[in-house]
Amino acid sequence: MTYNYVLHTTVLNIYLCYMIAENTQTQMRKGILDYCILSIISQGEIYASDILSELKKARLLVVEGTLYPLLTRLKNNGLLSYNWRESTSGPPRKYYEITTAGLDVLNKLDKTWNELAFAVDTAMEHRRNKSTTENPLTDQ
Repeated sequence: MTYNYVLHTTVLNIYLCYMIAENTQTQMRKGILDYCILSIISQGEIYASDILSELKKARLLVVEGTLYPLLTRLKNNGLLSYNWRESTSGPPRKYYEITTAGLDVLNKLDKTWNELAFAVDTAMEHRRNKSTTENPLTDQ
């Protein structure tokens, strides 16, 4: 009976740790998605599928069902605008571009990102140094 309880508790703890990590990873990705989208669009007018391609290159896997509501929200907040262009391979396409307000927000997010990256690097420095001294790499 005790063995089953210990096994059950261990499995439950592993599952909870997995779920906590999974939730945190999801929240981190969501938190930087607007920033990444604004950064991509700041490079020039771009079609939504090209934004998806850029996000995929950055290993931020986003589907159209996630991207379009984000683009709409950013547009409604005055950070993006769009215009329609005729397409040779189908219906007209909506091309997005960043607005002046969007550039202002992007610049603020750049500063915030740099501060957060510094904070995380600083907080993890002790951990990295500890793992290096405990498991030194040897040239072989």
